[in-house]
Amino acid sequence: MLLGERHRHRRVWALAKRFYAQRVASENDIDFAETFFNSVARRVFSTVGVDPEIEFVRLEAASSIQRSADPILRTYSADQGLDAAVRRIIEDCAFETSLRDVSEDGRLVADRMAEQWKATPLGGTPHSIEALTPVFYRGQGAFIVGRVLGDAGVLPMALALSCDRSGVGIRAVILTENGMSILFSFTRSYFHVATDRPHAMIRYLKSIMPRKPTAELYTAVGYNKHGKTQFYRDLLWRLECSTDKFDIAPGTRGMVMIVFTLPSHDVVFKVIRDRFEPPKNTSRAEVRSKYQLVFRQDRAGRLVDAQEFEYLAFATDRFMPALLDELTANAAESVRIEGGRIVFRHLYTERRVRPLNLYLSEVDETAACDAAIDYGQAIKDLAATNIFPGDLPVKNFGVTRHGRVIFYDYDELTLLDSCNFRRLPQARCEEDELRAEPWFFVGPNDIFPEEFGAFLGLQGAPKASFMQRHGDLLTTDYWKGVQAMHAAGASIEILPYERERLIRDE
Repeated sequence: MLLGERHRHRRVWALAKRFYAQRVASENDIDFAETFFNSVARRVFSTVGVDPEIEFVRLEAASSIQRSADPILRTYSADQGLDAAVRRIIEDCAFETSLRDVSEDGRLVADRMAEQWKATPLGGTPHSIEALTPVFYRGQGAFIVGRVLGDAGVLPMALALSCDRSGVGIRAVILTENGMSILFSFTRSYFHVATDRPHAMIRYLKSIMPRKPTAELYTAVGYNKHGKTQFYRDLLWRLECSTDKFDIAPGTRGMVMIVFTLPSHDVVFKVIRDRFEPPKNTSRAEVRSKYQLVFRQDRAGRLVDAQEFEYLAFATDRFMPALLDELTANAAESVRIEGGRIVFRHLYTERRVRPLNLYLSEVDETAACDAAIDYGQAIKDLAATNIFPGDLPVKNFGVTRHGRVIFYDYDELTLLDSCNFRRLPQARCEEDELRAEPWFFVGPNDIFPEEFGAFLGLQGAPKASFMQRHGDLLTTDYWKGVQAMHAAGASIEILPYERERLIRDE
């Protein structure tokens, strides 16, 4: 290193931070530059918690980042009609592949925009459309993101594009904040976006989805490292502005993880236990590998994104006594208390959702039946992406604020193609049926779908709704059929929006 023996002198790093801030002040990605500096400093000093003297705690280099000559946004007048504006948006993307009949696509999209505008309290008519210049790619899909503008207000907009033998065209249009939030959900894989102005892009996305945390937006567009930095900055600010205490999260006690939360924050923190109670048969390394699998795999809108942190520290007086006792007694490998702080050597953070078992007991029968049906669909969506949850009971699933059922307990999650789905052998005699243990051989990857109904945790009308719509989940044929599709290389599409958003029937 150029610094030689001085590379661990704090005064040197404090000065370096000051000059570094000046050098990057003219860059468009200042926030990423600061995150990079923090990463290097933390590695050199093995920092526990945060050290403001040698780390950027808030965006310090500049308050406004608008320097690039390249436009991040284009505005299209609707003087010649919304359909003409939509057509120009697609044409300006300059895809290498030819376009389909964008005139017809533009007309269909314009009709949806007019309908949505009338369905809102907004008066007048739209006069223009904004569109971000970067295209958002994920899986087989691509999206153009922007807003529809009128004198009385705006509508968020995402144009979902598809490509087939006839070329690129518009497949669906999203025109609500909830629809946009689901598209950018923490339960979906990250977008691929090419831009030299990420900060400006995130600020624009925040204007469309004001309830979406900034950290989550950075992560959603592939900047997960900086998303972690932004998350930690937000958490420190929240702790400064609140007095509530970390407490054990509602729901069934985890056998592998200790899960806690700050009541004023919509996040849960998960720490691996030192020992796992039977029937759990796994290890710390295996648990961490499951979370890595989730990070790499297509999450299909059904797996919560988990961020991994090391050496976070918080004041012990911000923890409820019962939680402190639980952590120190059962997670000593990950937790220690020193100097009035509790230091976490390792933990995960996830967005907080309502556990499905609690949700089913709190809502009316109609809502409970709807959740039970979406629970079954969540299992099928995961299967479509080659994921088997392992732990299927409803206590391991949650409900988002949009009413979507998602999975968050990853310690037994595995790839579907590694499972061996079997039918239950018929008992040879009455004694076989009365045995406490199976009378037949069961391999480590053997799974018997016929047994699912006994332990899912559904009762009454929700169970009946589940069985009516998803009873095939309790058959070996269903699971073997999905495995065969994966083996054949078939692609099972899962739309990140409701089918009602399609501009044509499919």
